[in-house]
Amino acid sequence: MKRLLFIFLLSHIFSQYNIENAFPNLSFEDPVGIYHANDGTNRLFVVEQEGRIKVFDNSPSVNNADMFLDITSLVDQDGGYTEEGLLGLAFHPDFEENGYFYVNYTEHGPRRNVIARYMVSDTDPNEANYSSSEIILEVNQPYTNHNGGQISFGPDDGYLYITFGDGGSAGDPQGNGQNLSTLLGSLIRIDIDNPSGGLNYGIPSDNPFIAPLAARDEIYAYGLRNMWRFSWDLETGFLWGADVGQYEYEEINIIETAGNYGWNIMEGTSCYDSPSCDEEGLEPPIWEYELYVDGVCSITGGHVYRGPSLWSLTGKYIYGDWCTGDIWALTYSEDGAHTNEHLITSGINITSFGVSQDNELFICANSSIYKLTSDLGDVNGDDELNVLDIVSLVNIILSNGYTESADLNSDNIINILDVVLLVNAILGSN
Repeated sequence: MKRLLFIFLLSHIFSQYNIENAFPNLSFEDPVGIYHANDGTNRLFVVEQEGRIKVFDNSPSVNNADMFLDITSLVDQDGGYTEEGLLGLAFHPDFEENGYFYVNYTEHGPRRNVIARYMVSDTDPNEANYSSSEIILEVNQPYTNHNGGQISFGPDDGYLYITFGDGGSAGDPQGNGQNLSTLLGSLIRIDIDNPSGGLNYGIPSDNPFIAPLAARDEIYAYGLRNMWRFSWDLETGFLWGADVGQYEYEEINIIETAGNYGWNIMEGTSCYDSPSCDEEGLEPPIWEYELYVDGVCSITGGHVYRGPSLWSLTGKYIYGDWCTGDIWALTYSEDGAHTNEHLITSGINITSFGVSQDNELFICANSSIYKLTSDLGDVNGDDELNVLDIVSLVNIILSNGYTESADLNSDNIINILDVVLLVNAILGSN
């Protein structure tokens, strides 16, 4: 009961959110991902779609980003708006020792996704060895869109997970989403530390579709249209994935081994392009939102928040929409009664979310990296919630003053009720 009361208080106190430029002295060209190397350096790496990776210190006052890797000569994109490019980055779990990292980019002739390994320079930790490239896997793409693009290492198994879109066009004309003989429309899992069978990777022994089944051994889950970003919550072990819809719904799934997430039989919880369909064996999303309502058009998957600054969001899945910049917080419930909270309509084009090594959340959009903020409850403006805020709050009451950040219960009056809320929140956070 005490924990539930604390969560309620925090949700109330930090119910107003804003976004701010996290690194105001830096600018990027079409950033589509932000990552850390988990090497204790507190650096951040930003992926630019054209084929560059920039690295810089995680400090709001940083003035310069170094060029970590430039493969623009390899990356191919169609002109104008495109879903092709350098789309994903993942650091080996032992990056601090072996210097390995992996990228996912598109190349033409033929049109394909390329998964390649690089090494960091022996002499400069802020520069990759361009000549160290080793191709791990290539997957042909029939169209320009729906390339998936994310690559990430599983936090518990150390395997590399890669998502490929359904091949593109509209409506999955080749039926790749339900075809286990292709890697398109799926999330795959491979072992890059133990190559076998003449490949530059191995197949984990517990992958769900290993021969003699008539399926690709690499597949972990399928029936996905274009899962634009997935992430693990380390506390629950859930693998969260956001799948971009066709005409009706954007959806959020909890991805499980061997799961079939329905595309193109279904779009969200509805039958696709048909009044009825066979839903047996299909995994429904845990949440969906309707397309083209108030401008929303394309989901951008995020992370379950486990950072140090926005306590009211702890345990909630933070995600957004590319068109409107809407950001939501989805709370998972074991009984299926999930709840969704709208945080802000930011107006920025959100391409990706990422976290720092201390799990603080960042947002890629336009030419900048942003972060969510909230000052409600931080009465003295020092970005912390502590006894100094109580002192400031009492002084405001004694002077009959008013400060919006001190009006914790939003009744337009600063009084003892606000003090009670603040004290309980501080006690609960310690």
